[in-house]
Amino acid sequence: MRDIKPDAFLIAAAAGVAANLLRPSQELPGWSCRRWLNLQEYQSKKLMQESGVAVQRFFVAETASEARAAARRLNAKEIVVKAQILAGGRGKGLFDSGLRGGVHLTKDPAVVGELAEQMLGFNLTTKQTPKEGVKVKTVMVAEALDISRETYFAILMDRSCNGPVLVGSPQGGVDIEEVAAKSPELIFKEVVDIVDGVRDEQALRMAANLGFKGPLERQAADQIKRLYDLFLKVDATQVEVNPLGETPEGRVVCFDAKINFDDNAEFRQKDVFAMDDMTESDPTETEAAKYDLKYIGLDGNIACFVNGAGLAMATCDIIDLHGGKPANFLDLGGGVKESQVYQAFKLLTADPKVEAILVNIFGGIVNCAIIANGITKACRELELKVPLVVRLEGTNVEEAKRILSESGLPITAAHDLDDAAKKAVASIAKH
Repeated sequence: MRDIKPDAFLIAAAAGVAANLLRPSQELPGWSCRRWLNLQEYQSKKLMQESGVAVQRFFVAETASEARAAARRLNAKEIVVKAQILAGGRGKGLFDSGLRGGVHLTKDPAVVGELAEQMLGFNLTTKQTPKEGVKVKTVMVAEALDISRETYFAILMDRSCNGPVLVGSPQGGVDIEEVAAKSPELIFKEVVDIVDGVRDEQALRMAANLGFKGPLERQAADQIKRLYDLFLKVDATQVEVNPLGETPEGRVVCFDAKINFDDNAEFRQKDVFAMDDMTESDPTETEAAKYDLKYIGLDGNIACFVNGAGLAMATCDIIDLHGGKPANFLDLGGGVKESQVYQAFKLLTADPKVEAILVNIFGGIVNCAIIANGITKACRELELKVPLVVRLEGTNVEEAKRILSESGLPITAAHDLDDAAKKAVASIAKH
């Protein structure tokens, strides 16, 4: 078995903290420079169920009567009702209906309906939601199972191994990062051959390392192989199960799972990506994604229009250095079209906080002339009313500068980023 550097594991494990979200490797605190596929808990469990992975029996309800009916159909000793939102911390959340907690246990099907009435249509506020909370539109009504032992298991892509890696620990139900830091000897890894897949001996060895004994060892190995099948089937970059639990009745069950998907596989995972829940996403970010623009709203008043995530972050930093505050993080990427430039300006000018726009383009792949034509079209058609500072450099820059200078539009040119940031900040004071 090939060894994996602890740092690589810690980075990979940390990626599983946010439910169903992958975070880019380069980011600012609290920022993400692209949207990722968001699935609700019940959607992830449905995918697992379809691949033969053992999960709790469950139903989804959109009304209190549906929740009551689901509880009766389950005919379980105990039932758990879970509000379905993407944010974490549901158990300790607060509804504006007065109900405390987005996860409740009960043995009475009638109580399930009462709980659903206090959840559905009301906002749930947790540590990860906006202050006003998120409206709950669905609840998951599931069979509650006792857990006699909790383990951790994940499948993730690891660059140092050039492919998938199985990662497990007999200590589950807790933050795996803490286990890795305090008890690294309890972290077990198996490198998977991308051609051969998970071999029987690997699955059994991982099951044994997780502490499953007797018939449960074989059962856990089977679940590990089924999870790997799911990993391949949906083009996942990570499947994290925490906990992979053992019940008093002798069952191995995946109690909670987070699945991260490869956005590059969207073209062949249309059914999966069609489940993307964007109701909790920022409307502007959702609109930007339609045009392949990476947009994150911030609290400032100087809009940033940049190509490349690194340059966008540098632009935000330099605006801040000169006393200004960025209003957004907007990355056009490499293959820019004139129509994208127009849509980008449309998004920026729709923000009432924006008092100036700074365009900072370094044209490597990007043709500066395309940017310039898009800018002039947007300025005319949108009747731009805020100061615009433009810094262009790179491919076809002279032609781009000519287009802007001959446009007759009130565009302030800057010779470098520092100059552009100073002029953008100064333009607000004059405006």
